[in-house]
Amino acid sequence: MTADADPGAARAHLRADCARCVGLCCVALAFSRSADFAIDKEAGEPCRHLAVDHRCTIHARLRPAGFAGCTVYDCLGAGQRVTQVTFGGRTWRDDPAVAAAMFAAFGVVRGLHEMLWYLAEVLDLPRAAAEHEAARRLTARLEQVTAAAAPVLADVDERALQAEVAPVLRRASTAVRGRRAPDLAGARLVGADRRGTDLRRVGLRGAVLVGADLRRADLREADLLGADLRGADLAGADLSTALFCTPMQLAAAGGDAATRLPSSVARPDHWQGGAPVPAAPADGPVRPAERGTA
Repeated sequence: MTADADPGAARAHLRADCARCVGLCCVALAFSRSADFAIDKEAGEPCRHLAVDHRCTIHARLRPAGFAGCTVYDCLGAGQRVTQVTFGGRTWRDDPAVAAAMFAAFGVVRGLHEMLWYLAEVLDLPRAAAEHEAARRLTARLEQVTAAAAPVLADVDERALQAEVAPVLRRASTAVRGRRAPDLAGARLVGADRRGTDLRRVGLRGAVLVGADLRRADLREADLLGADLRGADLAGADLSTALFCTPMQLAAAGGDAATRLPSSVARPDHWQGGAPVPAAPADGPVRPAERGTA
């Protein structure tokens, strides 16, 4: 079955399955004490809350415990791919000799999976039909790379692959939004009040919308690739056909039951109360997945 015939199937392996992973995001990644993380942790150091069975011992209370950043992160399926495919079920804990290579592979595959996520969306867009062949070709190539052995992954040039993917995403966006659509790419809109604003088809690639008030905003067909939505309030907003949204972007924002989301992205659990995630400082670091493939 083709990706564009069944959009859900195209992203099935791009959804995190922690039960088939070995806590890679809890070990491989570094984080610093901040509003998002209650402690400092070095890359390669297991989080103090990671149990021997690779489960989080505070999963049910991550936010009140000061680990909101953990609830925002999404590996897009890279964890189970590296665990089950690249390393055949071996773990960094049982086989320390593979730890460094496993953590490195996790970072590479996470980046490749993000590109695959965006390409799957291109294939979902009827008005971007002119880009479907290029998207299918790149998808096949990236899938082949992600299935490679660890030594091959170590030599992957992510930037070169991004340079091939980016033009396809830009052309697909233009095909949907139109050549004369408003463009606010990279705009600094920290704390901006855009309540009820018509932002349909607006280019917001890489825009900094930290803490922005987007309640009831119309974001249909807006290009959100790499937009920083940390702490933004999306209550009642319409993102049903917004372009290039990722789970991480939405999990970093706040919303409610009235927020309309793309069918490819699940409603974050913490949105039940509708309260935004506390925003990190506007000049703070942007997570890799929030930069997007530009």
